[in-house]
Amino acid sequence: QITAIRNFINQGVDYIVLAPKVEEGWDTVLGEAKAAGIPVIIVDRMIEVADTGLFTCWIGSDFRREGETAVAWLEQRLQGASARIVHLQGSIGSSAQIGRTDALDAGLERHPEWTMVFRGTGDFIQAKGQELIRSLLDEQVFFDVIYSENDNMAYGAIDALQAAGLEPGKDVTLISFDASSTALRRMLSGEISLDVECNPLHGPRVRAIIEQLSRGETPPKYTYVEETSFDADTLTEQVIGSRGY
Repeated sequence: QITAIRNFINQGVDYIVLAPKVEEGWDTVLGEAKAAGIPVIIVDRMIEVADTGLFTCWIGSDFRREGETAVAWLEQRLQGASARIVHLQGSIGSSAQIGRTDALDAGLERHPEWTMVFRGTGDFIQAKGQELIRSLLDEQVFFDVIYSENDNMAYGAIDALQAAGLEPGKDVTLISFDASSTALRRMLSGEISLDVECNPLHGPRVRAIIEQLSRGETPPKYTYVEETSFDADTLTEQVIGSRGY
């Protein structure tokens, strides 16, 4: 991504829109963009820089709030009962991973009856999520909740559970994030218990920001997109069909 940004700077583009893979390591290249007078709009994940003046604005998800939504749902579902949780983390250092992990950690601190039996990164990749769950099942590690930090890893977890003769959503509560239409249809079949939305429709908002900048206006520095969550007990085909993704 840094190489791509430098190429854009050399091309003299009018704007740079960056969806960062990780939070850190952007200071130097964004400094180069600023020196070239090119506004940088950050979308989706947040970045950590010493000087926030290095980027024009950010628009994206409140990943900590997403995690808190999932944890609150699990609290309501368990009603004080114990749980043995497997945590499939996304790419370490990404905003999504950090926010969703922090929320679960806070939940674990509040609930001594919850036990983390495994935590590992699947890098948001289906095959890695599948391998992690398969290994746990092979080692006969007992768990009844999977907290998967995205839908792709959840798909892998479903594959591993079903291959072992288990029924996801029934034998194991499966919490996921993203809420793509594919995931929600799998929720209708009972495989996913809760899916917290990560709204990907940033394009129109970015376009509006660029139009503001072109008129000499100053957009808000930080904008959180609206998001919701979906429960297998209440989801309908009509809800899925009404969404744009």
